[in-house]
Amino acid sequence: MAENASKSKVREFYAGKNIFITGGTGFLGLALIEKILRDIPNVEDLTKNPVFDVLLKGSSPEIFKKLVPIHGDVGEEDLGISTDDRNLLIDNINVVIHSAATLDFQQSLKPTVNINLLGTRRVMELCMQAKNLEAMVHVSSAYANSFHLETQEILYDLLGDAEHIIELVKTLDEKQLEELEPKLLKEHPNTYTFTKHFAEHEVNKCADRLPCGIVRPSMITAAWKEPVPGWTNSKNGPQGFFMGASRGVVRRLPLATNLIYDYIPIDVVINQVLVTGQYVNSLKREAAPNTPLQISIFHCTSSSYKPFRWESVKDKVNGMMHRYPLKSAIWYPHLKFVQSLFLFKVSAIFIHFLPGLILDGITKVCGGRPILIRLHTNVWKSLKLLEKFIFTEWNFDNKKTLALAKSMSQVDKEVFGFDIGELKWESYFESMMVGVRQYLSHEHPKTLEAARKKDKVLLFLHVFLQLFIYFLIWWATTALVGSTFSKTGLVVPIAYVLLGLL
Repeated sequence: MAENASKSKVREFYAGKNIFITGGTGFLGLALIEKILRDIPNVEDLTKNPVFDVLLKGSSPEIFKKLVPIHGDVGEEDLGISTDDRNLLIDNINVVIHSAATLDFQQSLKPTVNINLLGTRRVMELCMQAKNLEAMVHVSSAYANSFHLETQEILYDLLGDAEHIIELVKTLDEKQLEELEPKLLKEHPNTYTFTKHFAEHEVNKCADRLPCGIVRPSMITAAWKEPVPGWTNSKNGPQGFFMGASRGVVRRLPLATNLIYDYIPIDVVINQVLVTGQYVNSLKREAAPNTPLQISIFHCTSSSYKPFRWESVKDKVNGMMHRYPLKSAIWYPHLKFVQSLFLFKVSAIFIHFLPGLILDGITKVCGGRPILIRLHTNVWKSLKLLEKFIFTEWNFDNKKTLALAKSMSQVDKEVFGFDIGELKWESYFESMMVGVRQYLSHEHPKTLEAARKKDKVLLFLHVFLQLFIYFLIWWATTALVGSTFSKTGLVVPIAYVLLGLL
């Protein structure tokens, strides 16, 4: 370990450092803490999260004593940190990693400006007060500049006046802001990308005096390699709809299978964030005295390097779900991709809402809590906000990221590597399916055999129901036209074709 550490610039930089992480209980924050504790030397019930299982196999729970929880909220003045805790941070922190943000595309300007924009400003104020700060890394988003379909690893000009936006948020009520929102957002699809765009400039204001880096991940998905393949606790993106599809609840999904979708595994993001911290510090150490520093920006993305299209796995997703079915499935899983929102909405009425009404009714009669109609209604309402992300292809240039990955020592490439050149999307999504089953649906691997038996029963019921529906259509048609079954036999294949379009 000591020999490897001596050869690793990343380990050498972080060893013995005090690292302040905002958003430590989130998807990225948890993975970041686990990685630091596992691979960097010398650095509640957060520690019970399954992400730490691999760490605890080789370490005592005493390792968690390295963590010092700081109660705070980036949405409050002074980050909501007590005076004593703030002084503790000012005197001791060496590295700041700012990952806290609100990711809700449906939130209005007030909370997103307060958390994403002002929250970043508050973090940077703390950084400027810190007595021994050696690196600051801001986790932004590849979509912070989504008004460009092709983006570079540069800081784009600010579209608007931050102080004007902040003043409006402070003085106007929600209704007034809602009326102004389209004019303020301009080409931004939502308040999230809008405020993340502004947040980057808050970091840049301090970049001439502090070693600052910005990492822009795209859609962050389940782990590729570590701590275990498929680990996730996020329901965003493909993990969320795999979770619903595995239960037999989500059966249709609006996707353009020929477009490139930019997904990036969580462990790749974590490694790139940590390497960026070490890199910006090295730039400061190598710079001549009194030389103003410049911000370093990196895309943590796949679109221009390892592009993914759903057409490569669309015929394999259902097979994956049946290899790793859920014991808690309520119907036989079958996911179909729909190429437009219009077709999705039509199919959702027959495939999601009508069965949902029946199953919710049964659940209510049995004393349970009906959730299907509420779930599908929420999806329906979110489609307008998600449409641009579903049916738009972005290309994020990552030449600087690849150059940084190439410059690393062999030891650092093995421990902190973020080059996704060897990633195989099909096997990755299979691992994700396993991870969704274990970490989101909370089904232990030991239940897999029982789940497979149930899956076969659900298949029988699914086929039986389909045959019953086709017979019902045949019988109804025969009765309506006053004919015989033999003369209306074509109704069945016609119904099969028409229903297949849904």
